[in-house]
Amino acid sequence: MRVVSGIQPTGNPHLGNYLGAIRNYVKMEGDAIAAGGENLIFIADLHAISMPHKPADLRASTLELVAMLVAAGLDTNRTILFNQAQVAAHAELQWLLNGTARMGWLNRMTQFKDKSGKNREGASIALFTYPVLQAADVLLYQATHVPVGEDQKQHLELARDIAQKFNNDFASEDAPVFTLPEPIIPPEAARIMSLRDGGAKMSKSDPSEMSRIELRDDADTIMKKIKKAKTDPEPLPSEAAGLEGRPEALNLVTIYAALAETSTDAVLSQFGGQGFGTFKPALGELMVEVLAPITARFRELREDRQSLDAILASGAARAREIGRPTLDAAYEALGLVR
Repeated sequence: MRVVSGIQPTGNPHLGNYLGAIRNYVKMEGDAIAAGGENLIFIADLHAISMPHKPADLRASTLELVAMLVAAGLDTNRTILFNQAQVAAHAELQWLLNGTARMGWLNRMTQFKDKSGKNREGASIALFTYPVLQAADVLLYQATHVPVGEDQKQHLELARDIAQKFNNDFASEDAPVFTLPEPIIPPEAARIMSLRDGGAKMSKSDPSEMSRIELRDDADTIMKKIKKAKTDPEPLPSEAAGLEGRPEALNLVTIYAALAETSTDAVLSQFGGQGFGTFKPALGELMVEVLAPITARFRELREDRQSLDAILASGAARAREIGRPTLDAAYEALGLVR
């Protein structure tokens, strides 16, 4: 079993990043190791340049994401953690696979339509072809399993189609070049919304810092933001059905349940009938308790550029070693002389 996952670098990591994704990566690390397999996680910095970006921000976001992963509990002795840009084989294999991928396949990718918006002619070529890079990301390491959410299922199917066609066209049935990866559906992650608008996801791009809990926030800041979070005047219901039509109340209860690793119903059985004057302080205290050690470690790591660079360099060296035989086999299969 070899599990391969990629994460886009984001700056100023916040509660939504942690509860919605990072915590699951840490849990899946244990699952992969327990199954006697390997776990590779890469920072998708090559994917990030498919959209407009500021180079300095991308560099900083990459390092902050490494700090966040390690602070949240990822063990770099058990997980190979690296960034794409340090493993040239990702880009090399993408080019080799471009000869196998088909325009019709890429034209069906819904994320390109979503991200390019109405100005498709103005979108970058990288945005159109990045699903082929995603295929290279997992095929390079002979991944057996890839964690996917609903929005990425189509891309994994494309990776399997590319692998199958390449094997059919250039390899024998007894000695395929690529393994066809299977999907892993991660445990359902909490969907964390803005503290100012229960209908919008928590985001670092929101101009209001009061809309999100950042991992660098101290205890006083967390309590202040929670107490000022938007709510409604009604008390909490005793059952989840009573949260319908109350997005801000639902969001705060969801956050509490995710932090406590319990169910919404369990939270409401404890706080049902009580107002937010009671619930918010309890939520703030729980949040500080859970995040305090992560925040402290994150702050320490993000200032230690040398350690972060060393983590990425070590992971990249291990990734290059694992990926080299597959890249060599792809070149050989295509008849390319190196």
